[in-house]
Amino acid sequence: MKTRTNIGHLELKNPVLTASGTFGYGLEFCDFLDLNALGGFVVKGTTAKPREGNPYPRMAETPLGMLNAVGLQNKGVDHLISHILPQIRQKIDYRQEIPTRIIVNVSGSTIDEYVEVAGKLDACREVDAIEVNISCPNVKQGGMAFGTDPEMAGEVIRAVRQAFDRCMIVKLSPNVTDIAAMAEAAEKAGADAVSLINTLLGMAIDVEKKKPVLSTVTGGLSGPCVKPVALRMVWQAAKRVKIPVIGMGGIRSTTDALEFLMAGAAAVEVGTANFVEPDVTRKIAEGIREYVDTQEIGSIKDIIGII
Repeated sequence: MKTRTNIGHLELKNPVLTASGTFGYGLEFCDFLDLNALGGFVVKGTTAKPREGNPYPRMAETPLGMLNAVGLQNKGVDHLISHILPQIRQKIDYRQEIPTRIIVNVSGSTIDEYVEVAGKLDACREVDAIEVNISCPNVKQGGMAFGTDPEMAGEVIRAVRQAFDRCMIVKLSPNVTDIAAMAEAAEKAGADAVSLINTLLGMAIDVEKKKPVLSTVTGGLSGPCVKPVALRMVWQAAKRVKIPVIGMGGIRSTTDALEFLMAGAAAVEVGTANFVEPDVTRKIAEGIREYVDTQEIGSIKDIIGII
């Protein structure tokens, strides 16, 4: 009871989620932890059609973090619905008062692609929420990311809102001047919650080969090195909007998660840390429960945004 939180109308048994792209479909981690210990998990980015992703190399280690340019490799929404979701259902204990929530990250290169994916997932009642990744490049606008312009972001969010009737989370890009303005634009367009931050744009160079490490030259930076930036952005966004904020970026311990909650996040997503410690999310969920008990806090909601 003490660790329950809400993302819009969606109730979570605890505030710990996994970040898209770092947890596969959840099935890959079942040897390391029970999915039912989590508030929910976000499956990898799903597109209308299968994608091969970017050429290798597309991942690189950095000091206190990593770069990735995977490029949304996935087998498409139809494969997710027909082959993956039935397997996920078997892992979820629906006898629990609040079962672990299944959230699907939705991506696309055009608004029509977003709408197609969201519309098909709307018919899958086991999908509790979608997370709309607006960091994707809009091919009809010369490759500019949907999430770097409030008007463009609002357009895609409004279109997806018409296609999906349950909880819609919008994942924000940190590669903007004013993150709070982007959160506000998402709220006005109909988002039930925002999640942030997505990866920061970065690069690495191989000085021996005298060329970029990644095939795409630049990629997304994640891991502990981005935490101070992510924490600041979550704090700024939470002060601006009334909808829930989900915080992520460099979380690898209970203390990290609590910082985000105190900054205003209603829940957190754990990403890169999953690669290092596959059961880290379970440990963080247990740590939050212990913190609430030892601090004699009535509810985790009592510390959300406390600073």
